[in-house]
Amino acid sequence: MKSPLSSILCLALVGATLLFAALAFFPTLLQAAEKQLYTCGMHPQIIRDTPGNCPICGMKLQPVRANTAAPGAAAPSGERQIKYYQSTMIPGQVSDKPGKDTMGMDLVPVYEGGDSSAPTIQIDAATTQRMNLQTAPVEHGPVRREFRTVGIVAYNEQGLRDITTKYEGWLEKLYVNATWTAVKAGDPLFEIYSPDLYNAQLNYLVAVRSEGSEGGPLTRAALARLQLFDLPADFIAEIARTGEARRTYTFRAPADGVVIEKMAVAGQMMKAGEKIYRLADLATVWVLAQIYEKDLPFVQDGQTVVVGTSYGLPRTFEGKIQLLLPQVEEQTRTTTARIVLPNADGFLRPGMFTDVRFAAQLADDAVLVPDMAVLRSGERDTVFVALEGGSFEPREVTLGARSEGNFYQVLSGLRAGEHVVISGQFMLDSESQLREAIQKMLRQTGSTPAAAKP
Repeated sequence: MKSPLSSILCLALVGATLLFAALAFFPTLLQAAEKQLYTCGMHPQIIRDTPGNCPICGMKLQPVRANTAAPGAAAPSGERQIKYYQSTMIPGQVSDKPGKDTMGMDLVPVYEGGDSSAPTIQIDAATTQRMNLQTAPVEHGPVRREFRTVGIVAYNEQGLRDITTKYEGWLEKLYVNATWTAVKAGDPLFEIYSPDLYNAQLNYLVAVRSEGSEGGPLTRAALARLQLFDLPADFIAEIARTGEARRTYTFRAPADGVVIEKMAVAGQMMKAGEKIYRLADLATVWVLAQIYEKDLPFVQDGQTVVVGTSYGLPRTFEGKIQLLLPQVEEQTRTTTARIVLPNADGFLRPGMFTDVRFAAQLADDAVLVPDMAVLRSGERDTVFVALEGGSFEPREVTLGARSEGNFYQVLSGLRAGEHVVISGQFMLDSESQLREAIQKMLRQTGSTPAAAKP
């Protein structure tokens, strides 16, 4: 059996050995404690001693620092001060001390000079490729717009003519007895008996016989009355030559046209000024095109347009806008553009639908951005500008008119030659909104963020 003294000596020897080993290994422990480690905000089990990306999700690893100093103590020389901790999952959830967010994920430190509200987003090349981020240049070019709308062929109101008489009488015969009959100038329309017209002829003949061929005041007055009845000169010369008044008068078409309305029948008594026919000249027609409010800046009087038809063989006609009506229809929210088209062969028929194409150029040279690059939030338009070194900057832009090729005119916010993200920008937008939410919270609570509430 060992003596008590020998046991005490053995224990002292073992303790001294352990103390010596601890003192020898202590510098290594201090070096390990001071070594910078990196972890993933999505997968905290991933810890690396060098910066990089998470092997699981590809996110950039965040630095992890042991905060053994008292709160508010100054950081060692050369070491960045931790401002606060933020959640990588819940926008705006920050804390002034380490911990977990309401989803159980570790809060990530944010250092001085590395505020998450910074305007740019840094992504490495491998992650950019996996996110399928694609860019396109901001270009210079004209602002052109082409759009199509429907049009309806209508009568040219300037070619409408009503057939009436300046005397009353009875229609004894109708030479044109149906609508849609085409007539030429000089074709007989109807034969009418009028007591007023017959008496005017008799008065003229009496004056001619009494005053001779040279005529006098009575002859001139009787002749003027016949002319006021719109009797042609050859008809008056014929009754003067024969010396006999005509019981009926054959009324002839004053111009070419189509009878679109027929208001009388044979034997009907017509009063002076009462409409008998309505003629429409279809040598030119109107096309009434419906223009929506949003397209009104691209339409103006005198503008050349192309009108197409689907009736028979496809044909196109070129015409000009004669008038852009100043009124907007309350029900359809459209206004009407009146287009004049030649129609010598009668191909265009009133009531026919047409396809109308408008083309306008609002600016000769402007900054143009692809439509796919613009993120619209309702209140503002945002694009992500690709910078050097894998950085992406969210930038608010002011857009103008839409141009051909799915481009928009940029009034402010971009310069020609810059590159914008056109694919995958929604992921960048999520990160940008996260940073914006944190920035707003910091402005509300002061420089030190409030602790996240579970």
